[in-house]
Amino acid sequence: MMWKEKYRIGVEAVDNQHKELFHRVSDFLRAVQRKGDWSEKIPKVKETLAFMQEYVIVHFRDEEDYQLQIGFPEYEEHKAVHARFREMINQYAVRFADEGFTQNLVQEFGGKLMTWLIVHVADMDQRIGAYVREQGGRV
Repeated sequence: MMWKEKYRIGVEAVDNQHKELFHRVSDFLRAVQRKGDWSEKIPKVKETLAFMQEYVIVHFRDEEDYQLQIGFPEYEEHKAVHARFREMINQYAVRFADEGFTQNLVQEFGGKLMTWLIVHVADMDQRIGAYVREQGGRV
């Protein structure tokens, strides 16, 4: 799954963060799907989990601050979606701690990350750029 120009919302800081998210998730998926010993893939899984736990906090805060600045009407809904995603990441962290980094659980986690990125960035976040353009402003 690669970043596509159609995912751009036109806010440089947010777009750059989205690109980083796509890059990290793509990297992660490639690492766990390639042939080889599963135990050798676990460090990449741990690194991605730690990155997601930290980065989504920073990214969501920046994106929510921007939405407040522009008076984005879907701010509360968007913030709630972000909170649910953060919770999902944390739930996976707990499951990994309890169940270990099993292949099934890691692949389930990868699928959730990919689906969320595509649905959220390619759809929901697009509304931010559209809103700014409707206001006649530059994003």
